[in-house]
Amino acid sequence: MSTPSDKLPMNELIVSARDEIADGIHRFVLVDPDGGDLPEFTPGSHISLETPSGQERFYSLCNAPDEHDRYVIAVKREDSGKGGSKSLVDEVQLGDRLKVSVPQNDFELEGNPARYIFIAGGIGITPILSMIHHLRAKSGKPFKLYYLTREPSQTAFLKELSAPEYRGMIVIHHDHGDPENAYDLWPILEQPKGAHIYCCGPRGLMETVKDMTGHWSPSSVRFEDFGTSQSVSTADDNSFTVRLHKTGEAIPVPVGVSILEALRANGHHVPYSCESGTCGSCRTQLLEGEAEHRDLVLSEADRQNHIMVCVSRARSEELVIDLPNDSLL
Repeated sequence: MSTPSDKLPMNELIVSARDEIADGIHRFVLVDPDGGDLPEFTPGSHISLETPSGQERFYSLCNAPDEHDRYVIAVKREDSGKGGSKSLVDEVQLGDRLKVSVPQNDFELEGNPARYIFIAGGIGITPILSMIHHLRAKSGKPFKLYYLTREPSQTAFLKELSAPEYRGMIVIHHDHGDPENAYDLWPILEQPKGAHIYCCGPRGLMETVKDMTGHWSPSSVRFEDFGTSQSVSTADDNSFTVRLHKTGEAIPVPVGVSILEALRANGHHVPYSCESGTCGSCRTQLLEGEAEHRDLVLSEADRQNHIMVCVSRARSEELVIDLPNDSLL
């Protein structure tokens, strides 16, 4: 799990380039003000960035890890979001300075599979693009990308990923907003055959992939998301209490409020990013009580003593959790 982002070193980087690469999706290039190299990153890494509105947002790095002179991110402007992406897209100009953390990675390429299967939905292409750059340049390991979007005009990096050198490696599918035209992933996921899956995109896509890979080894299927997920249904929520192991403090969690929100409202720092149960940043130790797990990250074994506080809730009246290195906001 990543260190809490506000405890990571933050550097001021300059926006050296920006452009709109698809409808509502903007690419930003960040460089060192003095022209020096930036901290290295591995494929699948993300950075924390302070937007002009003061909000902190996480963005996957989509350029090749062997590029040491720049970080490249792609930002989807979310009209229905909390303002972070709108602030970044609408207010940031060339030459502006932004506070950026050192890269962190919760979505690493691991193990030595026979091949990789990448499944990206919409802006979820960003960490996977960095992985593809790395595999082509360094390992030669075979891969296949299934890139699923609504329309060609809303497809980031469409021209790059349609290039002849990717023929046979990439399938790009547009459903045009029709569920009946969704890409059938079952023939791809029916037999593991030594592959590892990396999936990033809307929660609906990731839930579909998780359902179809129940017969796969849990260590061979990885999910990641920063802000693209659909919200989890709260229709059946109940109120409950969270008790902090170290202090005994009891914090009420009302209907419609997540454990994460309740903790932060009571002054406790908890690392988080996606708020959709898909990135793993808010993984917290669970000591007592019965949790209602709603995440896409924890294995069944992990769920015995951990909980993702951004989406999961309680079946019992109280949960006892332990916040490591807890500090008041």
